[in-house]
Amino acid sequence: MSSEITRKLASRLRNIRKEKNLTQEKLSLMCGFEKDYIYRIENLKRSPRLEYLDKIAKNLNMTIAELLTFDE
Repeated sequence: MSSEITRKLASRLRNIRKEKNLTQEKLSLMCGFEKDYIYRIENLKRSPRLEYLDKIAKNLNMTIAELLTFDE
């Protein structure tokens, strides 16, 4: 079962990725991950490590703090 913060991250990542017109596969490859890694995060099948969040944030041109800022 996924935690609330994991669900918030998945939703936030999906929204940002779509705003930037990136596919899950494209963002995964930009980060140097397996092509379905972002899919697995967004679909609550994977919880990323801090190092991976850093790569994701950098490839979205943002900080980890910005990536983890959730609307309440």
